[in-house]
Amino acid sequence: MTGNASSVRRHRAPKAANRVVVRILVILTLSLGVNYVVWRWFESVSWNVWWIAVPLVLAETYSLVDAFLFGITMWRIKERGEPPTPDPDATVDVFVTTYNEPVDLVMTTARAARDIRFPHRTWVLDDGARPDMAAAAAEAGIGYVTRDANWENMPRHAKAGNLNNALMQTEGEFLLILDADQIPDPQILDRVLGWFRDPDVAVVQTPQFFTNVTAADPLGSQAPLFYGPIQKGKDGWNAAFFCGSNAVLRREALMQLGLVGYVKQVERSIAQILRTADSLLDTAEREARDHGPEVLRAVDAVRTAVGLARTEMRSRDTSLSEVTYRFRQRVDEASRGLVEADIAALTRDLEELGELETYGRHARPVPPVLDEVALARLSHRELSPLAALSSVRTLVDAVDVSRPDEAQPVMPMATLSVTEDMATAMRLHGMGWKSVYHHENLAHGLAPEDLGTMLHQRLRWAQGTLQVMLKENPLVQKGLSAGQRLMYFATMWSYLSGFFALAYLAAPVFFLCFDVRPVVSYGPDFLVRLVPYLVLNQLLFLVIGYGRRTWRGTQYSLALFPLWIRAAWTACANVWFGRPLGFVVTPKTKQARTRPPWRLVWPQLTAMALLALAAVVGTVRYLLGAAEFTLLSLGVNLVWVVFDLVILSVVISAATYTGPEADDEQPTPTT
Repeated sequence: MTGNASSVRRHRAPKAANRVVVRILVILTLSLGVNYVVWRWFESVSWNVWWIAVPLVLAETYSLVDAFLFGITMWRIKERGEPPTPDPDATVDVFVTTYNEPVDLVMTTARAARDIRFPHRTWVLDDGARPDMAAAAAEAGIGYVTRDANWENMPRHAKAGNLNNALMQTEGEFLLILDADQIPDPQILDRVLGWFRDPDVAVVQTPQFFTNVTAADPLGSQAPLFYGPIQKGKDGWNAAFFCGSNAVLRREALMQLGLVGYVKQVERSIAQILRTADSLLDTAEREARDHGPEVLRAVDAVRTAVGLARTEMRSRDTSLSEVTYRFRQRVDEASRGLVEADIAALTRDLEELGELETYGRHARPVPPVLDEVALARLSHRELSPLAALSSVRTLVDAVDVSRPDEAQPVMPMATLSVTEDMATAMRLHGMGWKSVYHHENLAHGLAPEDLGTMLHQRLRWAQGTLQVMLKENPLVQKGLSAGQRLMYFATMWSYLSGFFALAYLAAPVFFLCFDVRPVVSYGPDFLVRLVPYLVLNQLLFLVIGYGRRTWRGTQYSLALFPLWIRAAWTACANVWFGRPLGFVVTPKTKQARTRPPWRLVWPQLTAMALLALAAVVGTVRYLLGAAEFTLLSLGVNLVWVVFDLVILSVVISAATYTGPEADDEQPTPTT
């Protein structure tokens, strides 16, 4: 026993010491960063060329905030260690999601999922409703789920809708979600289910590791920094989030989230329609003038019903279902009064005309007989002048708890974004649930093998993340702790870097070619503040990323600046103006091509050409004595240009990449 305790202490000591080092580096980096940025704003901005000076200092401020968010993330890196033993009685559904991926690829994952050791049921969630997919699943003894008729002509919500549909057709306590290409290890459930012995845990996320990526990883697919220190750091703040695949979720948490979301959505919809009801009723009143004074009085009765519903909604003393029931009942009463008046008039007309119905040899007047059921039915039909008013129909249909605008009223997985994973996790955290990041590769997938597919995938991630930020900014979401707010915001904030990258690329070009100085001086005052900040910042990254290949991630954070700008623009257009994003499933197979797709990276290539030209022009101008800057200023900007060129050069290797060969060295999975 004593030996085991000593072993544990020896095992934990280096991690504890490393945490102290990280925290010291975080404090020093941020202190030097604040000192530098404050100096830049108050003493070194060249206001005479504000059009480049202000964007540059804003970019530096953005970078400082980014460093702060990264430092806060690293402050609480959590090492989970061995998981508890899982509950042997736990019931699990394994979902393999697919839309149009090749059947063979999906079935490779599905058969591996079927063969997971822990008892479970495996389902293929085929959003493409393909007969050959259904037949292959049946032959392998695997469940098959697709959408039913309720989803026709309704919002589909992409992968979130596929999962929501399956949730209503299965019953396991826990759900392992796998993308079509993510082949699980047989022990995946044995390794992660134990974390759910804590009844407050809703999500356990594991890394995503790709087997078709070479050691050079030219497309930056592996993301060792994110599926390592960043997720561990978020885990320390109880903010490690669901990443769409290779994760287990608790059904109870999802269903609770769905019910709460249902109530909130219905409440918002009804409140909104009641706020705009006056304009609808004004339209209805104009329509009613052609139907006579009785219909106008009925419209007034509907207006009274709206006023009562508003009062009940504000008071909060009446349940939502009661508010809607009473409103519809009052409208029905108004409709019924009109129907009764119409039927009475019709009866009188029939009696006056002496219309007869013959029964055998006898003939007698037969007035129509309507019971309560018939009257209620007629009050909803076009026979009612009130129901015939389109504005009244719109109002009545909108004030409905059944959510007729959706295929199913309860949507456990968040549908506000094309990245349903982050939005769902954030809402779960907001409700008080916990998450766990289990740092062990337990599934192996396929990464994009060409530049076009990679860019498409990154664009979708960025668009979805920014959609969430614009619709449900974590900084103002109720239920989240301060740490959780910052952890979610950090991920969203990173996708805004494209705008600030423009300043970093443009500033040295303007200086070297036109002697435009966004900084008052690149002399000793500048260097003595900037260089220590940069050195400490890079040292922090080296310590955090020790033993991991993080350089590709650093390159792509800047090199994909046109993509990040496009993502921000299209996400804003979608959220603010309702423009579609054009969501498409990321292809899981290499796309055919005959030559490098240079057109996909023309902005980066243009920037590289301008930077190289600026370096030559600036050097020649200095040597010829045509420039007014000093050798030190020239050196600073040349180093700046070289750094930008090295960063951007990744797009060349990405564009010329043709995918891994059979004998290419593959990176070794790490835990």
